[in-house]
Amino acid sequence: MVRRPRLPPRIDLSDESLDPLRFALLPAPSAWARWMTALAILARHPNRLGAILWARLRGKRLRARQALASLIGLDHRRLWLANATSEDETPAPSFWGERTQGGTAVPVVMAGGPAGPITGILPHRDGESRDLDRPAFRLHLAPGHTPAAGAEARIEAAFAAEPGIQAVYGDALAEIGGSPLPVLRPAFDPDYLLAVDYIGPVVALRSSALAAIERPDASSPTYAAACLLMIADRFGTGAIRHLPQVLSHWRPDPRGEGGAGHRSARLDLLRRRGLTGRIDEHGVVTVSRPLPEDRPLVSLIVPTRDRLDLLRPCLDSLRHQTDWPACEILICDNDSREPQTHAYFRDLTESGQARVIACPGPFNFAAMNNAAARAAGGRLLAFVNNDVEAFSPDWLERMCREALRLEVGAVGARLLDGEGRIQHGGIVLGTGGLVTHGHRHCPGDALGYLSALRVTRSVSAVTAACLVVEADKFRRVGGFDAETFAVDFNDVDLCLRLARTGWRTLYVGGAVLHHREAASRRRTPESQDRHRREVEAFKKRWGPLLAQDPHYHPGFDPNLGTHVRLARTWSGGPPR
Repeated sequence: MVRRPRLPPRIDLSDESLDPLRFALLPAPSAWARWMTALAILARHPNRLGAILWARLRGKRLRARQALASLIGLDHRRLWLANATSEDETPAPSFWGERTQGGTAVPVVMAGGPAGPITGILPHRDGESRDLDRPAFRLHLAPGHTPAAGAEARIEAAFAAEPGIQAVYGDALAEIGGSPLPVLRPAFDPDYLLAVDYIGPVVALRSSALAAIERPDASSPTYAAACLLMIADRFGTGAIRHLPQVLSHWRPDPRGEGGAGHRSARLDLLRRRGLTGRIDEHGVVTVSRPLPEDRPLVSLIVPTRDRLDLLRPCLDSLRHQTDWPACEILICDNDSREPQTHAYFRDLTESGQARVIACPGPFNFAAMNNAAARAAGGRLLAFVNNDVEAFSPDWLERMCREALRLEVGAVGARLLDGEGRIQHGGIVLGTGGLVTHGHRHCPGDALGYLSALRVTRSVSAVTAACLVVEADKFRRVGGFDAETFAVDFNDVDLCLRLARTGWRTLYVGGAVLHHREAASRRRTPESQDRHRREVEAFKKRWGPLLAQDPHYHPGFDPNLGTHVRLARTWSGGPPR
């Protein structure tokens, strides 16, 4: 059993270098409080509890765990590893505690040391002579960070294997309060790095790449981040490689010394890149992307078939909880029959509050949205399910700021379910056998692993329950594929086709809405057959991408939520 260690009083949470780890360090409910909450939830849902117990009795343990997680929620407590003295917990990897001795095999630049930057060089592995004044690679460290055993060999191998790689970073084990916490990082993402320094200071840099950029101050807390961003500007994001292996150990100063100035340095980095932003109490930076002086029209597209109990609060929220000044609402009506619905539609159209687009025939989510998109007049399309409600007026502005960027395609939001937990935090490919919503069932106010729920960052896909995209980009890729993915996977397919064309998909954690997922859908034998067909079509079209999502670490368990449990095969070292 893995237990979350208590945070020792001597750990100073004001240490700004700990910002990426706050998801695991903030005060959490006691075990007793968690048990009482879980029991209260189970008591309110006896039928679901019975189904969980029945699945367990039939040996379907994974299904039972997944059902229980959806009922009582998930968190990150099971990511902590055992300390050296624990006997009843998951042990740390065998190399925990090992260190390289006598330096590393590549030059080392130590930031923030009392004597300033330090450069050290060891002999080249193949015995050939090397110009010590012009080493091929440099490894940047910082106080409290040391290379793991074998890290230098893995770094050299990565550079040797791909000459186009200009920078390499890996994972870490952070020891806090005597217990190690794995820091498993995703692929390089400049938006994510500007929001949270999820990469940290341990970065190997090719010397020729450093010579091609304007070198920042090596003693700055943002030296590594600044170098990576400039290398990405110069050589492209593909020149920066993440190795999904533990390359360093991190022992934060328990007194909080050494962490001062990190947040101000990150805001300075933002300003040096011509951007503005603000930083919150958890150290998450929100970048304010520029907007045109005349806000472009946004077409809010809402598909429905009756269900006024969902549609009315949805449209009320879009009208009254959205501060974007230029909006139009288009309702895709899929053969609504109830007189109250038609009366509501008449009121909306006569008052000019919405347009109703007739979408008759069998339910086809993709075709309905495509029809409304063709009738839309906005520069931006905002697809919103009829079971979604806005409650924070700036949600659309946050999403539009990102969707208007030249390199961005689809943009998604943080969605909360009926229990107030995370329903959508971006879509992860390959987990659960196909795709999964990131951080699903975690607390709605959680930071997320490495603050992933709060930031703006790249993801493989986002849900069309709330998706914003420029109309021109949407049309240039052919919109939703209504023939192949009438109901399921059309949003993921759209995002992947946008990415194939060169437009990134972003998740915007600051845009938060409620979503009662599938509240307006009913399962039938026909819908289940259709779902199976769409599953097979999705695998056929995008199967290779399901092997490993670059924005998700392979060290996590792929079967129970995301970011909440380590895979049984994870060792922190190279793949076996």
